[in-house]
Amino acid sequence: MTAVWTTEAAALISQAAPFAIRAERASDATAREALLDACFGENRHMRTCQRLRDGRAPDEGLALSAVRKGKLVGTVRLWHVSAGGVPALMLGPLAVDSAHRELGVGAVLMAQALAAARARGHRAVLLLGDAPYYGRFGFSAAKTGALTLPGAFEPERLLALELEEGALDDAWGMIVPTGRAAQKPARTRKAGRLVPHAA
Repeated sequence: MTAVWTTEAAALISQAAPFAIRAERASDATAREALLDACFGENRHMRTCQRLRDGRAPDEGLALSAVRKGKLVGTVRLWHVSAGGVPALMLGPLAVDSAHRELGVGAVLMAQALAAARARGHRAVLLLGDAPYYGRFGFSAAKTGALTLPGAFEPERLLALELEEGALDDAWGMIVPTGRAAQKPARTRKAGRLVPHAA
């Protein structure tokens, strides 16, 4: 299934929205991690999809933050994976602060992330999530039946969106990470010991 959420719709929502979507910054890290803990619990690092993100960096330009009045209220990131040998992106986590969910933050983050992925020439996006929510963006389980994840998961929640028709026709097997390694925080030497370098 191809995308049904248009960039025109995203632009209209963005112009009317009381928040801004921008590229993620290093200074967002603390607020982003706190938001993810609040949305998914502190045991979120044990989830199956986290195995695709551990030690990896999200795709450059495809990590977005939603900000309102100087506060981070939403986040989404996309990661390089191989879907049984087919290059793709894995979307997630998508998180929105509970006090701002009625503003459409999640929908705008999704629309802008998918538009950016398409503009960068990516052909398919996968995620593990609820079909009733993600279906409106064109995601379905139609092309994921032959794919697996490195851990327990509910097959009906493994969804895909082809940004190019037929991109996942030959996708089968394990989804594995292929993105670049995450940079470790810079450290400087001070008084004979290593200390974290301020960002």
